[in-house]
Amino acid sequence: MDFKDIYCVNANSRFVKVADAISSPRVAQEIGFRIVCDFELSNFLHHDGDLASEFSEDFQILLFHYDGRTSEWEQLEWSRRAIHISAKKQTKWWYAKRFLHPDVVVPYDYIFIWDEDLGVEHFDAEKYIQLVKKHGLEISQPALEPNSGLTWLMTKKKDNREVHKDTEERPGWCPDPYLPPCAGFVEIMAPVFSREAWRCVWHLIQNDLVHGWGLDFALRRCVDPAHEKIGVVDAQTILHQVIPSLGNQGEVGDGRPAWQGVRERCKNEWTLFQDRLATADKAYFTQL
Repeated sequence: MDFKDIYCVNANSRFVKVADAISSPRVAQEIGFRIVCDFELSNFLHHDGDLASEFSEDFQILLFHYDGRTSEWEQLEWSRRAIHISAKKQTKWWYAKRFLHPDVVVPYDYIFIWDEDLGVEHFDAEKYIQLVKKHGLEISQPALEPNSGLTWLMTKKKDNREVHKDTEERPGWCPDPYLPPCAGFVEIMAPVFSREAWRCVWHLIQNDLVHGWGLDFALRRCVDPAHEKIGVVDAQTILHQVIPSLGNQGEVGDGRPAWQGVRERCKNEWTLFQDRLATADKAYFTQL
């Protein structure tokens, strides 16, 4: 099926072409920026849609449902103006590769690709965009609050700063202070891309590597200099709640819980991604 013929349900429960719905944003022209926000969602209605409801009508909301449930979201007022796309047992990078081609989202200045388990009580999306522009960030993310689930120190909020573009990691983790995860790095849980950066990042996303592990270490390939154009916005924070929502997508067997199978696939995809990048680099330099 051709992408332009894929359909979704819009706010009025009418079927519309995905490409047409995304590329014709209902945003206020006088604001000066256009943003499409993409959230990966399962059945976590307990957060009452706080994540997406923090974004004003100047933002086009696109919801990726991977559990097949969409009608329940109609009880939330903000959900009725969103674009809903549903495919069972998929991930946000699977959706992004198929529905957010750079030519389709070209009307938008910024693209948010966010997980569902993010608390946004202290986040203001419009102020965030203002800071991104002020500091020349092409790839960014909000800082994580101190009580968040934290993997990389780069994502941790720094006090008395608007943004930071580098950090000191644990001993031995950063052989080069200008490379990830100490600089030129944001995590894949809540990245924000400029239109120009997204065109490159979309090509980095592998069609079959749906979890996106390792992608955050390769984002620096899409902007130059990466240690200046990739950063974390400290003045706007989010809470990473660490809800393992994808765990039930794995298969239970041999006494192994479903989440272990998902984690193994993530690790295997990371290895495959690194191998493909190495092969591509070798081919490129051989041609020089």
